[in-house]
Amino acid sequence: MVRIPLTSTERERGRRLGQLLRDARGEESMVEIAARAGLSAETVRKIETGRAPTPSFFTIAALAGAL
Repeated sequence: MVRIPLTSTERERGRRLGQLLRDARGEESMVEIAARAGLSAETVRKIETGRAPTPSFFTIAALAGAL
């Protein structure tokens, strides 16, 4: 499967989402949030670093519930 390169807008949106997630979790560890959300720590790490700028609605909903 070939991925279409991200646009600059998508990269910026991913960076903002990652910053919002880091701010929302505060001092809690990435592993704790991931476990509560039922996600892998790697998934949360990718979102926080902007490497996954377009996570699914269900992933975002799980993170919101965990936070």
